[in-house]
Amino acid sequence: MDNRVVITGLGVVAPNGVGLEAFESALRAGRSGIRFDRELEELKFSCQISGKPQLGEPDIAPYFSTLELRNFNSKGIMYGVMAGMDSWKDAGLPLSEKDEPSWDYGMVFGSGTSGIDRFREAIYDIDALNVRRLGSTVVLQTMNSGVSAYLSGKLGLGNQVITNSSACSTGTESLLMAYERIRSGKASVVLSGATSDSGPYIWGGFDAMKVCTYKYNQEPEHGSRPMSSNASGFVPGSGAGALVVESLDHALARGARIYAEVLGGHVNSGGQRGKGSMTAPNPVAVQRCIREALHHAGVSADEVDLINGHLTATAMDALEIRNWVEALDRCGTDFPLINTLKGMTGHCLTAAGSIECVASVLQLYSNFVFPNVNCEEPHPEILNLIDSEKIPRETLNRQSRILIKASFGFGDINACVVLKKYAEPDA
Repeated sequence: MDNRVVITGLGVVAPNGVGLEAFESALRAGRSGIRFDRELEELKFSCQISGKPQLGEPDIAPYFSTLELRNFNSKGIMYGVMAGMDSWKDAGLPLSEKDEPSWDYGMVFGSGTSGIDRFREAIYDIDALNVRRLGSTVVLQTMNSGVSAYLSGKLGLGNQVITNSSACSTGTESLLMAYERIRSGKASVVLSGATSDSGPYIWGGFDAMKVCTYKYNQEPEHGSRPMSSNASGFVPGSGAGALVVESLDHALARGARIYAEVLGGHVNSGGQRGKGSMTAPNPVAVQRCIREALHHAGVSADEVDLINGHLTATAMDALEIRNWVEALDRCGTDFPLINTLKGMTGHCLTAAGSIECVASVLQLYSNFVFPNVNCEEPHPEILNLIDSEKIPRETLNRQSRILIKASFGFGDINACVVLKKYAEPDA
């Protein structure tokens, strides 16, 4: 079986917008969600700014029961449940109220860590000989698959329910895993997404590696500067993105709104060989991933209108552009438009791919290209490869037909998905 696969629901909990309306508004305005983080200052981090979704109790309460919120301290699960439930509602899908689960509906929802704050509390309790005070939900909040477990119970999913984890490529990989399951006919609907905890216990290691910026603590909104000549490292971020992925036949049969079509993609690894390492990409593998994604999707390089890159505001940005140029065999004024969300959100780690996939789909569906913020002066190495006009710094009202989105992660792993603007069938 070779089903066509479409996206019918979106949900997002991002630093610059919670919910689709707020998020799309922020995208169009180039609005940042990066703020000064007093906790990081108090803990003597070099980088004292971060991207965290702004949530209050009224925002959280509709998604969890009073009992579930008792001793609950897992931001990643919270973000993921909110984004996942929102995407399900956005797709117009019902919650399973019957005794049996929905056997044909499944989930692939990624996570890097789960409930790191709850885990810290548990460690202190155990060390203080208070193991009996841990509570009955500590395991659920700290197991990596906790987000999928919570969501599956709320939605009543009976197909495969799994949590993937592949560093910063997790979210894009989850979309491709959902795509493959539907394409092969093993499910009709799969909820795809990824989430990332927030806070110093997630971000401390990156600060210690000196890959986070420390130069913009007094100017948070200007701190994340992908592709810029004065980029100085990434800003840590968090949140969740979710996409309902569905067979075209199933979507048409129930009259669903269709945001975009998933044409295909590819995942691979550079094996930490050649120029690849635990923290650096193997350019051969990156370029191969892009080419194979296009081949699998049946799309030629000259059909690509828009690239949503990984582009983290580190020294690797120029290398990523070179990899795109080599893989597509397009440069200068022939290069597609390219943008990155991280100037507005920071790097949301395991959630980055899913949040950015939501942003990518919104661009296709709503006919716009969001700007690359804080990139007033692109890096000269990048301008030697592509024309400056291919890095939009203002929102463009423009239709794109083919968008390619890639994510690259620690461990030298890559994921690339090809999306197409959906055209209604002729009556």
